[in-house]
Amino acid sequence: MIVPRRVALRSLFALAVTAFTGGALGRVATRPDRPGSGGARDPHAFDELYRGRRLLGFSGPGGGPTALVDGRPLHLMRCADGGWVSPIDHYESCPTPLEATRAAVDELGTARLSPLAGAHGVPTDPTGGSPRGVHA
Repeated sequence: MIVPRRVALRSLFALAVTAFTGGALGRVATRPDRPGSGGARDPHAFDELYRGRRLLGFSGPGGGPTALVDGRPLHLMRCADGGWVSPIDHYESCPTPLEATRAAVDELGTARLSPLAGAHGVPTDPTGGSPRGVHA
């Protein structure tokens, strides 16, 4: 039996659309929840525009918050009172990682975040030691 060319092309097109749609829906179904979506949310998740800067936050590999300001990492530290501070605004404890990120943006003004702001407390030497020999 010979299949007409139009039927074969229509079938291939339908198969391709179905495959691509299924792949896209699979990625959407397995990605972490975004802020504003239902279900179990990431407690550190935020994505907003604040004073012309894009703030993005999510849980990092260790479960702690990871914050990005215009795509650059901002290190956040937990305080004894349960609040959060950053190296940029080290003096005022903020109740949430988002508030601490906003406070850092307020302090930065129009300056860009240093590429080293995300490495605060993280050794840059692959052997785990400090380039100055400090091992605290």
